Amino acid sequence: MTQRDWIEKDFYRELGVASDASADEVKKAYRKLARELHPDANPGDAKAEARFKAVSEAYGVLSDEKKRREYDETRALFAGGGGFGPGGGFPGGFGSGAGGQGFDLNDLFARAGAGTPGAGGAAPGGLGDILGGLFGNRGAGPTTSPRAQRGADVESELRIDFVDAVRGAEVQLRLAAPGRCERCGGTGARPGSTPRTCPTCSGVGLVSRSQGAFAFSEPCRDCRGTGRIIDDPCSECGGDGVSTRTRTLTVRVPAGVQNGQQVRLKGQGEPGRGGAPAGDLYVKVNVTPHRLFGRSERNPDDLTLTVPVTYPELVLGSTVTVPTLDSTVSLKIPAGTASGRTFRVRGRGVQRRGKSGDLLVTVEVAVPSRLDEPATEALQSYAEATKEYDPRADLLGGA
Repeated sequence: MTQRDWIEKDFYRELGVASDASADEVKKAYRKLARELHPDANPGDAKAEARFKAVSEAYGVLSDEKKRREYDETRALFAGGGGFGPGGGFPGGFGSGAGGQGFDLNDLFARAGAGTPGAGGAAPGGLGDILGGLFGNRGAGPTTSPRAQRGADVESELRIDFVDAVRGAEVQLRLAAPGRCERCGGTGARPGSTPRTCPTCSGVGLVSRSQGAFAFSEPCRDCRGTGRIIDDPCSECGGDGVSTRTRTLTVRVPAGVQNGQQVRLKGQGEPGRGGAPAGDLYVKVNVTPHRLFGRSERNPDDLTLTVPVTYPELVLGSTVTVPTLDSTVSLKIPAGTASGRTFRVRGRGVQRRGKSGDLLVTVEVAVPSRLDEPATEALQSYAEATKEYDPRADLLGGA
């Protein structure tokens, strides 16, 4: 993607958000569109796939604070006219030097390294790169690789079963995102050929020139600041070395992962430019709730379970069989146990390396909705026999 792409493409409109949208609003809009347009949800739909790629491209810029700031600055200066005269140039020329020669818009982009696909794959450097190239990079410090840029981080989501979240699992994730071109291996050159070092800048990517009283250090025009010349670009990526494709990754979900947590896959984000490392992939894990078990808020390694019991089992005491994720265990309920009491079954929670959680079993009395006549008579006899016992005596006495 070049600076010209940043001017021509409206990423905010692509995601359907305002230009002052917060980072959370941008992320929410992207996730909604990504779910609707994902190739898995639209098999064989080329239009949806193209839209998905465009949305991913827009999110790749707007989700990165630095890229978004540079994108906004670039469009604010150029996209709305920014003082340009007819034909895209500055009225009367831009920055006339000692010879009275001005710069037009095309010359400005050339100085900023805005190439076309196949010209070396220049990555966008933002407004700072454009003005820095024109005014000698004042305060920027020495640069040996002007186009080296770490790949952007990528976000995705997956859904797993509760049991897999507790035990850990390997899950296959299909991801459509920019990645290293498989055809050329990321070199940008047709298979069988290799890029050559730019003879103009000797592979540095920068050339120096003087114009009147100013000394310019600007991206090399011949290689567009990459330091390489690609004579025969790859037909798949057009010389960029990066292509948007659908790939399948194996995500190792650790035991005990919680709903909403992220798993980081180092180096699986967007590929870097100019020899810089690739970004990372952050996968948000959505855990499907279990119909019986839950996770303790105090210690997520402890599992929770509610077991219904009868009133006689609490009053007289009993031994009940309760399920675990692996099998069943016997739980002894002492006589006189109150409804709502929680028992701890050791070692039946999340199993991590070197430690394990417990199973917290809460017993709750189950009240029948209807009783037959014998049961009703027996209960009335019990009430008569225990009428001297008032469970609310202290409560009413305190009032």
